[in-house]
Amino acid sequence: MTEEITTKATMDKIVSLCRRRGFVFQSSEIYGGLASCWDFGPLGVELKRNLKEAWWKDMVQSRDDMVGIDTSILMHPQVWVASGHLKHFTDPLVECKVCQKRFKADELEKPICPACGGELTEPRQFNTMFKTFMGPVEDSSSVVYLRPETAQGMFVNFSNVLTTTRKRLPFGIAQVGKSFRNEITTGNFIFRDREFEQMEIEYFVKPGTQDKWYEYWVNERYNWYQQIGIKKEHLKLHYKCKEELAHYALACCDIEYYFPMGWGELEGIASRGDYDLTQHALASGKSLEYVDEETKEHYRPYVVEPSAGVDRAVLALLCDAYDEDIADGEQRVILRFHPRMAPVKIAVLPLSKKEPLVKLAREIYDQLRPCWVTQYDDTQSIGRRYRRQDEIGTPFCVTVDFQSLEDNQVTVRERDSMVQIRIPIAELKDTLAAKLAGEPLTVGAHVWRAGEGKKE
Repeated sequence: MTEEITTKATMDKIVSLCRRRGFVFQSSEIYGGLASCWDFGPLGVELKRNLKEAWWKDMVQSRDDMVGIDTSILMHPQVWVASGHLKHFTDPLVECKVCQKRFKADELEKPICPACGGELTEPRQFNTMFKTFMGPVEDSSSVVYLRPETAQGMFVNFSNVLTTTRKRLPFGIAQVGKSFRNEITTGNFIFRDREFEQMEIEYFVKPGTQDKWYEYWVNERYNWYQQIGIKKEHLKLHYKCKEELAHYALACCDIEYYFPMGWGELEGIASRGDYDLTQHALASGKSLEYVDEETKEHYRPYVVEPSAGVDRAVLALLCDAYDEDIADGEQRVILRFHPRMAPVKIAVLPLSKKEPLVKLAREIYDQLRPCWVTQYDDTQSIGRRYRRQDEIGTPFCVTVDFQSLEDNQVTVRERDSMVQIRIPIAELKDTLAAKLAGEPLTVGAHVWRAGEGKKE
């Protein structure tokens, strides 16, 4: 399957572009950096925000069977005892006796150090939760953990949400938030980090209906990635066999994406049964049951969990959008983002820095930026400015020229096709709204194609 997939994105190209254009920076870079921790720059934070907002709108706002929550990163330590994280959230760790580097044993192809070929120690289990202390005294009674997942905050709030919203099954609780894992081995840029964000849903269903809802959410989430612009041929479903399942899972399917380093997990959809609610009910002594108002049945719901990594999805969007082609005889780098995902929607480009033109361009810029993230750029040639906007994925550029002072019209140029149309300034906002919603640029008397630098 991988032989049929072609992509122009390499990890080196993506990392270079992210650093050069302000998508992602190394955390604490001026001090030499902190391994596998990353800062999202001005463009990266917009891309990330667009992704999370699209997920929230489609998974929560647009549905009447979903509510949101935002739970604390620090939780009572008994939460992690009950959930099994203190016992099961471990990786097999081996250490090289020669170079002292550490590796996950289950990721090694051979029982020797991949760095120097040295002998490895016997595997030992290493808990990947970050431990800290709460209060002035650092002892065993003050130990707390940074959450390794957002899920448990939703489970322990099941009764609170049920009581306050009066939702009836099936319904879901959704959350976007930070999680932390002290990974033994990291790498591949933002694919595996020690601090990352998750977009998770805990969907509560009546026992016996979990298989139907499990397949529903597998299809729903698989299709969603295509709706935000990821190519179908770069996605696949991996249904896990019994030996691959987590201790709590009845079934699990990973949505995988073809990253530059190969296929990797983008999201997991797990059928968790009633494991979590049962464990927390036993440990806390609180009833975590659902009462069916019609049948008067009391039962503990089963759960289907779609769990997506924000950072991995950002990486997938960058890799999938990356392209190279020829424009005006020169190679251009272009990010072909879906309009919903593009960090900058519109760029306003005055053809000259002369005062009358700048004044009009600034007025247009001020009109557009309350509606969309908009950039103003008047530096270098118009061709250079188009290339810059192509490289950060801006769908549309608005060029203000001297003719605009006479006819009150501007040129709108599309990123992917480089098609340009001339429209009245009075119609600009409505036109851009329609184009960003997916309507094609009208081909007519005022349209021309490449050779864009000459027309202006």
